[in-house]
Order: sequence, then structure tokens, then C-alpha cells
Amino acid sequence: MYTVAICDDEAVHLEKIKDMLETYQEQRTDCELEIECFISAEALLLRVREEGYEPDLLLMDIYLRKEFGIEAARELRSMGSKSQIVFITSSLDHALEAYRVQAVQYLVKPVDEEELFQLLDRVLEESRRERMRYLVLRTEGRLSRVAVDRIVFCEAQGKKQKMHLTDGEEVLLNMTMTEIFGMLSEYPEFVKVGASYIVNMEYIVNLNSRKLVMDTEMSIHLPRGSYQPLREHYFKYYCEKR
Repeated sequence: MYTVAICDDEAVHLEKIKDMLETYQEQRTDCELEIECFISAEALLLRVREEGYEPDLLLMDIYLRKEFGIEAARELRSMGSKSQIVFITSSLDHALEAYRVQAVQYLVKPVDEEELFQLLDRVLEESRRERMRYLVLRTEGRLSRVAVDRIVFCEAQGKKQKMHLTDGEEVLLNMTMTEIFGMLSEYPEFVKVGASYIVNMEYIVNLNSRKLVMDTEMSIHLPRGSYQPLREHYFKYYCEKR
């Protein structure tokens, strides 16, 4: 499932793009789209601000009546939005400004269906690859998307588990260690250490029979009997990596 937002204050153009997206979905049977339409930048920004809405792809008209599309995109970026933005426009006068808000492309009106479909193929494939390095985790009261590369280790904390991230952030998860490892086991850098820890071997800087030290300067005292299998995993991982 990919979420696509369309923001255009002209209903005719909005419906035309939506119809094209629905046709694209019919032709790409392996691609499911959730399409939402916004008739103003204000409505889109409100949804993002209040509900944390973050579509995979945003198709936005540059020349909105009440707010310049690039200004809206700039505000989205300031709120932390990582959506891929494509501007729909009748002019290419604002290419430099679009670059500054990390827009991926322009589409010039009237939008050509073949050009849009080629763009969707590329953008959604990039989103698919990006998703492979993220986990959606149940935290306190909400779902959070966490980059796999940010995870240093997880430790059991009774009914809730604690995940330690590279920037020092600690996230409490309403999940079992079995559930967490089920999500991380497909990534070769993660190893289970005893029943209480899941460790990202990329961040190990020192390992002995008593403890391992992470490059975040945190250390883990190894559970009884865990050193030998961990040592084997560690060396196997680095040998295969090379």
C-alpha cells in the first residue's frame, strides 16, 4: 500500500490526476494506492500537523490561490515530512526553488499519462526500497517508523521493551522481544543475545566473555552462555560482509 496525496485548488485538474492514478493502479495489479485529494495547501498542512499524515508521494500544484506550492512544501519539510514531492505546474520558472525543498520532479500541465506513469514507476520503486530499511513499531499510544540503521540494541523491560537508537533516544515498545526479533531477523546485522537483548553488530566495538561495548559508549553485560554463539555470529557476519 502506497499513499498518494494530490493538492490542487482546481477541481478539474484534481479529478483528472486522480483518474490517472486509478488507471495506473488497475494496470499495475501489484500496486495498491491510497489516494487522498486536497483542494488547498491549508487542508493538507492541517492534516499533517494534527494527524502526522505523511504520504509516500505528494503531487502538488505550484500555483495555488491562497498559498504558493513551494511555500507549502517548505513548511512540510520544516515539520519533518519525508514525502516525495512532485510539482504540477504550467511554468518551469521555479526550478531552483523546487530543488531547495527536495522536489523529485516537475510535471507540466496538461499532465501526460505516460509521463506520469513512468514517474510513478520510479518513485514508488524508490519508496519500496526505502521501506525495506524501516520498521513500523507500536510505541506508547501510536505507531512509529524507525530506520533500521538507527537501532543500536533492544533490551527486555518486562511487558514493554526498550529500543536504544544512535542519537541516544530510547523508545518504549508495546511489543514482545519475539515480535521485535521477528521483524529484525531478516537483517543480517541483528543477533539475539540471550533472551533479553537484540543487538546490531554494526555498532559493536569491543566484545569479551563478560560484556560487549557499543560505539555509543553503552555496554551490555552478557547473559550466561551467550558469549560463544555471539562471537561466532559476529565473526561470521563480518567475514560474509567482506
